[in-house]
Amino acid sequence: MDLDNLQQSSNVEDRRGSGGGGGVALGGGLGIGGVIIAVIFGLISGQNPLQILGSLTGGSSSQSYNSSSQLPQDDARAVEISRVLKSTEQQWTKIFAASNRQYREPGLVLYNGTTDTVGCGGAQAEVGPFYCPGDRKIYIDLRFFDQLSSTAGQNDFARAYVIAHEVAHHIQNELGVLDQVNARRQQSDERTSNALSVRVELQADCLAGIWANKAQNSLQLTQTDIREGLAAASSVGDDTLQREAGRRVVSDNFTHGSSAQRQRWFTKGFQGGSVQGCDTFKTNQL
Repeated sequence: MDLDNLQQSSNVEDRRGSGGGGGVALGGGLGIGGVIIAVIFGLISGQNPLQILGSLTGGSSSQSYNSSSQLPQDDARAVEISRVLKSTEQQWTKIFAASNRQYREPGLVLYNGTTDTVGCGGAQAEVGPFYCPGDRKIYIDLRFFDQLSSTAGQNDFARAYVIAHEVAHHIQNELGVLDQVNARRQQSDERTSNALSVRVELQADCLAGIWANKAQNSLQLTQTDIREGLAAASSVGDDTLQREAGRRVVSDNFTHGSSAQRQRWFTKGFQGGSVQGCDTFKTNQL
């Protein structure tokens, strides 16, 4: 993957070094923003996301950057993420325009340790990257990628896949998917709620695949890059995480999908390149 010719996104806000503050409790109810946070934390920790909703705290006074061009050029990881975000902006703007829609770009917040969000409570480093529908921003503590490299290896496209997946949650927000799922979850038991989360996450993997499809020429993607993305998707499958945590694989507790499912839906998006082909809510075969 070659990012050298890409500009940086102007939608990056750098809060690193601003320090943590007082506690901010997660908002009431089982909002989809809180669900996404808990799901990602559960993905990393192997815990049931429903058991950790509401437990996140954080807060910070932030320093805002109007343009990520102010990121230090020797801050290679941050610059890389900013360029990947720019690529997603370019491709999704074109995709939305083809359907006579305007794409509203998400923000991306870089932080260390803790920070606060609008509508999704406090962000903590342990949460990993997540998208908050309340303020339409992606939150990333870059140290997450050190954890990812221990399971998916050191590669740039694995990191790009993570960003594209979180951007995909923004796409779902723009299309009204998250609101619809949240309404259904509020009337569902735990098993059904988990199953809905799986469909949300697999659709996000598929949408990330669409981005890779559309960006493959501009980024000079290779088959090795795609294998790296698939390896990253596999490394965060629910069955893989349950085994690594020494637990029995229980599909009813899945919130993201199995490794095979995550790879399959990313591949479906990459090969098909169609948003309509990513409707995980209209198929019985995930």
